[in-house]
Amino acid sequence: MTDSPAPTSEHGAPARAGIDRNLALELVRATEAAALAASRHLGRGDKEIVDQAAVDAMRPVLNTISMRGVVVIGEGEKDEAPMLYNGEDVGDGTGPEVDFAVDPVDGTTLTAKSLPNALAIVAVSERGTMFDPGPCVYMEKIAVAADLADVVDLNDPIETTLAHIAKARGVPVPELTVCILDRPRHEADLVRRVREAGSRIKFLLDGDVAGAIMAATPDTNVDLMVGIGGTPEGVLAACALKCMGGAFYGRLYPRNDDERRLALDAGYDLDKVLTLDDMVRSDNVFVAATGVTDGELLRGVRFSPDRATTHSLSMRSLSGAVRLIETRHRISTSNLVPR
Repeated sequence: MTDSPAPTSEHGAPARAGIDRNLALELVRATEAAALAASRHLGRGDKEIVDQAAVDAMRPVLNTISMRGVVVIGEGEKDEAPMLYNGEDVGDGTGPEVDFAVDPVDGTTLTAKSLPNALAIVAVSERGTMFDPGPCVYMEKIAVAADLADVVDLNDPIETTLAHIAKARGVPVPELTVCILDRPRHEADLVRRVREAGSRIKFLLDGDVAGAIMAATPDTNVDLMVGIGGTPEGVLAACALKCMGGAFYGRLYPRNDDERRLALDAGYDLDKVLTLDDMVRSDNVFVAATGVTDGELLRGVRFSPDRATTHSLSMRSLSGAVRLIETRHRISTSNLVPR
């Protein structure tokens, strides 16, 4: 009896047990649905309805996909956020068991105010491989491209980090561009020191997943993303950078003594610098993202009389495939486009 050949991925790499197809291509339909629904509320000033519309559009599409997913990174506990909550089951109940991370709109305020860089994003990895931040809502972060993985250190002062990146890139420090979330917590120290070093700053108005992806993308003119941001966004960014070949370093950042105590009681090491492999331990990670508003990464949704056009990213770490997808939806016949 002859052994059958081992299954392979779309690019000929060995397929992982349980996930033998590119889920990212299927997940794009879910992020498209979320982006299409959210964009209907562009500029109307209500971020809650933006989020609700995206979730209501995304959930039914997710539940048609052959996977047994559990939301590890969602929108809070069930009683606090009855929308794609932590612990919720997603998928049609068949297929591989997976961890699921989601932000129906990373940038609800951006969408509500018609500002750039809002996107819908989901990530999937093998069950039990995605980092659960527990009670910690925030973390310190640095995200860079793969060529800078061994150059940056989260424990270094920002001036040292900029000097090392400048040397590695062969440019002076003033030629570097740093992405920082525009928040008061950064203004007095981080922003001041980056400016004193002479580097440019690209402020992120809301949501830092796009900033991390920009830092790992050569043609965005962003050299690093740094600062304190949400842990859910950190996990999503790490999944994306694992697919793209970037580097991510993070450390949990409790907001107060109660959160610190809860984290320590749960066994979290608050001094540990988390690497990409700590954030997502699988080498078979899938990410899909669709632009809601225009940004450096993706164009936002475009509407014409009977057409809506979306721009998306589809990524898989095992194959290294990163696809840019433009989809033209016929409004009169599509079940994804809200009317």
